[in-house]
Amino acid sequence: MDELLADQVGYYRRRASEYDVTAYGDVAAARERIARLVAQMRPSRRVLEIACGTGLWTEALVAVADTVVAIDAAPEAVAIARDRVRSGNVTFEIADVFSWTTDDRFDVIFFSAWLSHVPMSRFEQFWRMLRRLLAENGRVLFIDEHVNVREKETYVAGTEEIVERRLRDGGKFRIVKNFVDPQALQDRLRDMGWDCQIRRDGSDWIRGEARPAQHLG
Repeated sequence: MDELLADQVGYYRRRASEYDVTAYGDVAAARERIARLVAQMRPSRRVLEIACGTGLWTEALVAVADTVVAIDAAPEAVAIARDRVRSGNVTFEIADVFSWTTDDRFDVIFFSAWLSHVPMSRFEQFWRMLRRLLAENGRVLFIDEHVNVREKETYVAGTEEIVERRLRDGGKFRIVKNFVDPQALQDRLRDMGWDCQIRRDGSDWIRGEARPAQHLG
């Protein structure tokens, strides 16, 4: 699994320069959708963004948060994000989320298109980490892809969460991809002590909000 996750980081490092166009197509339309979703989710105060990528979501977060700490394991993506988002209330860090540590606590932890890249074997570890990083009454907000669009990926034979991706230059990589089944995710998080609500956004995305169960208001 460590080797697979290293390949995943390598993939996003190599993809950074082409990510916006290949992930979103119409970047201007994506910005409008992102701004709408961020407004609906209402992140505020101290925000941690995990897997910030090229900063399109960071751009929207800094407009509504007091401070944003944005982390990503791909230096090439962080360089693009730093150039894009020049706000004084954001701090970028190059970091692997599975080993990153901080004494800070956050009112909101946000990630887009990241949860689906968390291996099932590290799912509980990841959510335990999120709980430790949340301030009292904090929330986890996330965007990801619905299981209904799973067919767009080519899964490696004999696996249920490893897909093969190619870059424009022909480079081939294997990464983790677990599309979100809203009910299954809500049930699993409930069993782990979280209250989670997931809504659809269009035919392809979901948006979710999770809180430690005792803080659901």
